[in-house]
Amino acid sequence: MALPHLPSYARTPAPSNPRTVVFYVPNGIQMNGWTPASKGHDWALTPILEPLQDRGVGIDLKDDVLLVSGLRNDPAKPDGPGDHAAGTGSFLTCTHVHKSESIIKNAISMDQVAANTIGHETRFASLQLGIEGGSNNGGCDSGYSCAYSRNISWAGTSTPLNKVTDPRAVFDLMFAGYDPSATATERARRRARKQSVLDTVRRDASNLANRLDDADRRKLDEYLTGLRGMEVAIETQCTIVDRPDNTIDYQTHVKSMLDLIVLGLKCDLTRVVTFMLNNAGSNRNYAFLGVEGAHHEISHHQDDAKKLADLRTIATWEMSQFAYLLNEMKQVEEGDRNLLDHSMVFFSSEIEDGNSHRHENLPVLVAGRGAGAVTPGRHIRHQDVPIANLFTSMLNAMNVPIARFADATGALPLA
Repeated sequence: MALPHLPSYARTPAPSNPRTVVFYVPNGIQMNGWTPASKGHDWALTPILEPLQDRGVGIDLKDDVLLVSGLRNDPAKPDGPGDHAAGTGSFLTCTHVHKSESIIKNAISMDQVAANTIGHETRFASLQLGIEGGSNNGGCDSGYSCAYSRNISWAGTSTPLNKVTDPRAVFDLMFAGYDPSATATERARRRARKQSVLDTVRRDASNLANRLDDADRRKLDEYLTGLRGMEVAIETQCTIVDRPDNTIDYQTHVKSMLDLIVLGLKCDLTRVVTFMLNNAGSNRNYAFLGVEGAHHEISHHQDDAKKLADLRTIATWEMSQFAYLLNEMKQVEEGDRNLLDHSMVFFSSEIEDGNSHRHENLPVLVAGRGAGAVTPGRHIRHQDVPIANLFTSMLNAMNVPIARFADATGALPLA
């Protein structure tokens, strides 16, 4: 158990770190419907970004997001065809991946740099989640390994971290030992039998108090009292919800996974999460939106008006899912702020536009305030700045002492 700073006893608690969530969508974005005309605080929501402010359902997130234009990921450019796999493999590593279906070469991803530094503070150093699964074997895009198309988290050069795609598996991972057959009364009885963490350290605390001066003894007592209050709050806040049902439809699947992300964060099971809405080059059908055809094929729009409209419809739905996640995080109170304020939620895709396959001017949003490291509510424009500069700043905000990540030229101001 961490202790407060006690001058008469040299122990300092671990620092508090903002949570980081990565939200990946495939096939780029219909940029004419994404990019605001103005910058600074005086910017208007574009059609794709409109779900960020839907007062009809109680969502008002415009002042909670930082829209960043002009970022590029040059290492994501492929050797010949293969922009989706190369771009997704490089999505969080900012490293040029090796083109092969059997020999995998990449680098550590931004989220895992953070997890290696702060992951010991939580039950899970990080969680890798998504909707579409699949093996890493074989090729998925023009000679590139499926490992690049199906993973954005990398522990090292040849170690992709496979994502969990079944909500029930995620739930069981988070709450090992949970008995879905137990009644609500039985679950309440089991929670009541659980000891307070303070009960397990009571003797140590008493021994420590005998070695402190009066001022530090009072500080220790105040700290333990406050810790118990926080423990009670966590027990209330992290009451286990029902285990998700076996998901059948896509929309329910996505919502279940987003709910589990919020649950994992607010229970402080982890502070680093990556989420792939779909795999690179996904050919998912969005008939439930009135869009016929496969996403990847539609993304090769060749300026066809119907395909552009369909892409805008898909991207707007994707943004509505992102807005749902943010709004749920915003409802979780933490002190005088909320979970979203204490987080950074990064949204982007492996390419800018699905037709041109550009790796410049990527669609980028950073939501939340990062515990004070980010000033949202703005649209900022840059000119050909490496996206690794943004990742450097995000890592610094998480108390990761790094001067430059990957091909960064420096840190990108976020406040």
